[in-house]
Amino acid sequence: MIEIAKEEQRIPRALLVGEPGNNLQELKGLVLTLGMDIVQRLTLSRLEVHPAYGMGKGKAQEINELAHSVEADCIIFDFNIEPTKQRNWEELTGLSCFDRQEVIIRIFAQRAQTKEAVLQVELARLMYSLPRLSHMNRTFSRQRGGAFGAKGSGETQLELDQRKIRERIAAVKKELAEIELNRKTQRKQRGKVPSVALVGYTNAGKSSLLNALTGSETFVENKLFATLDPLTKKLPLNDSAGVLITDTVGFVSNLPHHLIDAFKSTLEEAVTADLLLLVLDSSDAEAEFQYNTVCDVLEEIGATKNPRLILLNKVDKNDDSTQTLSALRLKFPEAICISAKEEIGFVELKDKIYELLYGELAEYIIPTSQSVLINEVRKAGCIQSEEWLDDGVHITARMTGRLLALCSPFVQ
Repeated sequence: MIEIAKEEQRIPRALLVGEPGNNLQELKGLVLTLGMDIVQRLTLSRLEVHPAYGMGKGKAQEINELAHSVEADCIIFDFNIEPTKQRNWEELTGLSCFDRQEVIIRIFAQRAQTKEAVLQVELARLMYSLPRLSHMNRTFSRQRGGAFGAKGSGETQLELDQRKIRERIAAVKKELAEIELNRKTQRKQRGKVPSVALVGYTNAGKSSLLNALTGSETFVENKLFATLDPLTKKLPLNDSAGVLITDTVGFVSNLPHHLIDAFKSTLEEAVTADLLLLVLDSSDAEAEFQYNTVCDVLEEIGATKNPRLILLNKVDKNDDSTQTLSALRLKFPEAICISAKEEIGFVELKDKIYELLYGELAEYIIPTSQSVLINEVRKAGCIQSEEWLDDGVHITARMTGRLLALCSPFVQ
């Protein structure tokens, strides 16, 4: 009994296999987040177009022997493995074999808390598993239903399960559509208060920044994908109505399309935001690569036209980060250096958000006959002073967009 208990508590051991030129750092972080031990990492010198394993049989056998020699429980590939290749690998090795897509989906399944997150993860899992059913259980070829001379041979078990999964996918999509509709209704109810979305590579410190800026208590943990659900809080800014700031799910390179589709409603917060705060971990040597990853995902979800402000977070880290930080400051001269932990750079950050969303301070003399325009300035602008004189209404205010264009003829 003691041996069985130990076996159940044993942490799975993984062999990581990567494409040529890949140092497997990202996959390493993902696998550790999943709670596995990494016994060895292997970077291939080349990949061949091979129908069985995606590489030559000799190299596949070499990986098989390596996995058993290091006593690995599973082999995880840092590139997509097609269903047939996954089946071939598992038959060759006798071990569980899967790719980075499944690693990310498993992490998301561990992290999902709210109804929306649970549904999104379920949808991603169903879409990922549908083409893999044929080798998940060898009894799928059995036929059920029907009788000779009556209804034909009936459906196979595989066909029945595929139909059930498709029906469940449709049901989950319907539930998510209702949640998305409720989210859009909530956006309309927020009125004209500007919105800001925190975007960035996973574990860049977005949730910590939201907590520090707004005084909220979002769950924070030093792991990839610590939070999945978007959380919106109000950030007061000077004499304005403030802004609504939302923490979004973190990004990774090659984010599986199953997850992009499943988390569409969550990622939409970044698409509809008036300003994106792109958070980078300035202490991470891979920060520039992570920046490019975030930009790729933003382009894929259609968030390319939103104004962006780059934040170099974690500047409070030790001197080991100085060289990385200096390089980032050269590459992004307009970026703001901050620390969510020590609240460094917050005054400059808030002033910049204020300027970008409410515009620069300017003086206007608007004719008294333009009462409709004056009312719009009161509602959507940020008025510092207002005085009614003989030549018109003297207003000192901040404004952007359409309102700024309407008032530009009256600027002093």
